[in-house]
Amino acid sequence: MSEQSYRKQTDIKRLNKLRQLEKELPIVCTDFFRSIAQTTSTLTRLAYAYDFRLFFQFLCQENPLFADCEPRFMDEKDFAKVKMRDIDTFQDYLTQYYVSDQETGESHVVQNHELGIMRKLCSLRSLFEYMFKNGLIEANIATLVSLPKIHEKPILRLEADEMRKMLDAVYSGDGLSEHQRKVSANTKSRDLAIILLFLGTGIRVSECVGINLSDIDLDNKAFVVTRKGGDQSILYMPDTVAEALEDYLQVRSEIIPVEGHEEALFLSLQRKRITQRAVQNLVKKYALIAAPLKKRISPHKLRSTFGTNLYEETGDIYLVADVLGHTDVNTTRKHYAAMTDLHKREAARRIQLPAKKEE
Repeated sequence: MSEQSYRKQTDIKRLNKLRQLEKELPIVCTDFFRSIAQTTSTLTRLAYAYDFRLFFQFLCQENPLFADCEPRFMDEKDFAKVKMRDIDTFQDYLTQYYVSDQETGESHVVQNHELGIMRKLCSLRSLFEYMFKNGLIEANIATLVSLPKIHEKPILRLEADEMRKMLDAVYSGDGLSEHQRKVSANTKSRDLAIILLFLGTGIRVSECVGINLSDIDLDNKAFVVTRKGGDQSILYMPDTVAEALEDYLQVRSEIIPVEGHEEALFLSLQRKRITQRAVQNLVKKYALIAAPLKKRISPHKLRSTFGTNLYEETGDIYLVADVLGHTDVNTTRKHYAAMTDLHKREAARRIQLPAKKEE
C-alpha cells in the first residue's frame, strides 16, 4: 500500500465517519461542511462535527425549549430560539459532563480544559457566522460569549539525562515489567528507531506512522514525510538515527506483513502498519521509566524536546519552524518565546560595561 493510498484510506475512514455524524445533525451543518470542503481537511471537518453534535445534544437535553427537538430536525425557527445564555451555559457544561458508552451503557466523565473549551466555542462561532451570512439567524450571538483565558504552560520536554535513561530502558529493558520485557524483546529495534526519530528529527506521530519503506534513503540520511496539510517534505537525520533505522530495517526485512501493509516502515506485532495509539503508548511506557514525575510525556513532547534543543543550538527560529513543518513562524515563536527571553537575558549578561567610578 503506497503512502498516497495509505493517506487516502485514512481520509476515507474519516469521511465515512463525518457522513455518519451528519445524519445526527441539522441539515445546515452539512451545508456548512460543504462550504468549507475546499479549504479544510476531512479531519478538521470531523472535529467540527463532534463539537456540533455535543452542542445540539446539550441544547435538547438541558434546555426545556428544545425538549421535544431532535438535533437532525432543527431548522432556522429553532436556531432563532438559541440565546447567548445557552452558549454561555454550554461553556460551563463543557468543564465536566458525562458520556454514555453505546455498547456497555456505562457512563464516564469528560473534562475539558481551556484549550478544549476554546476550540468548541470557536467551532460554534464558525457555524453561527455561516448561518448569519446566509440569513438563517439575525446575529452571530456566539461572538458575544467570551472565550476562556488560556494560561500558558511551560514547554514539557526531556532533559539530556532523561533522554539517555529513556534510550537505556529500550536497550536493556530495565524498569519494565516481565510482560513488557517479553514484548520489548521483539520490538526493541523498532521502538529505538521510533524514539530516536522523534528526538532526532521532531516529526509528528501522524508523520511517523505514515512513513513507507520507499521514503527512506539511508545513503543520504534522508526521508520523506507527509505533513498535516498533505504536502511532502524531505528531512535529514543524525547519524545515530540513521544507524538505528538501518538496524531496524534488517529486522523489518525478515517480517512478512499482512496484505495491504507491505510498504509500511513500522509494523505492529500483528504485522500491520503501527497505529498512532500504539506509538503513543510505547513512548509513554519508556518515558515513565526515564522521567517518572513527567507523566504527560508523549510523542509531541519528544517533538518539543527536539525543537527546544535545535533552537538552543542555533537560535534560528525560522530554521526550527521549517524543520518542524510549521506554516506560520509565529506558531513556533509562541512555543519557544520563553527561550527567546533566556537568550535576551544571556545577551545582557555578556555585555561588559565600564564600572562606575567611585566618588
